[in-house]
Amino acid sequence: MSELVLMQVTDRVALITINDPDRRNAVTAEISAALRAAVSAAEADPDVHAVIVTGAGKAFCAGADLTALGAATEDGLRVIYDGFLAVAQCSLPTIAAVNGAAVGAGLNLALAADVRIAGPHAMFDPRFQKLGIHPGGGATWMLQRITGPQAARAALLFGMRFDADAAVRHGLALEVADDPVARARELAAGPAGAPRDVVVATKASMRATAHPGTDDLEQHRLAVDIEIVPQATSIESPEFAARLAAAKRR
Repeated sequence: MSELVLMQVTDRVALITINDPDRRNAVTAEISAALRAAVSAAEADPDVHAVIVTGAGKAFCAGADLTALGAATEDGLRVIYDGFLAVAQCSLPTIAAVNGAAVGAGLNLALAADVRIAGPHAMFDPRFQKLGIHPGGGATWMLQRITGPQAARAALLFGMRFDADAAVRHGLALEVADDPVARARELAAGPAGAPRDVVVATKASMRATAHPGTDDLEQHRLAVDIEIVPQATSIESPEFAARLAAAKRR
């Protein structure tokens, strides 16, 4: 396991921590791959019944590393997506303990979990429009599914951010907790104390019955494919190149 992504298993719950606090846990290809590996390891361990994802330090995840994003083609974008898609595809119940800012791809990581617990300083910020790029990774679908169309459009079309209390009001987070990891552990005690096969089957049934005839994974894959061409095009634009250059000078 990479030192940039840590995993600790306690009482049948895997705590996965993105561990690059100096860079506010910004996603690189290495972090994305390590996150995928951690989720796979949790799923492969019969003693793990639930997964919690959080960030080290003050931020949950500050989005994709802009240098990596600036060099990304469609294939490169899929590499950056892979970590949070692993969370979205996880067969076990997942909780995002959002201890601080969840920005752009970091917001996608939080949205990929089944449940989000917000810390007092949590901030859910799409940021795509401010950066001059099209949303990606299925963000348009995930936000509309979780918050409804009006709040999702306020976020993605008008740049609305959600602090912890607003996130709860709009259904983006289940609740606010002073220690979101500790609260996530309390919540995860439910599946931890149940038979693993029942837990996995229940999550699979909920995916299948949300929209009969399809499932969440199929819809998410379609959303990713719809978004990826306009996102890649926006990243190749002179406007984004200018924003990237300005960010590097800071």
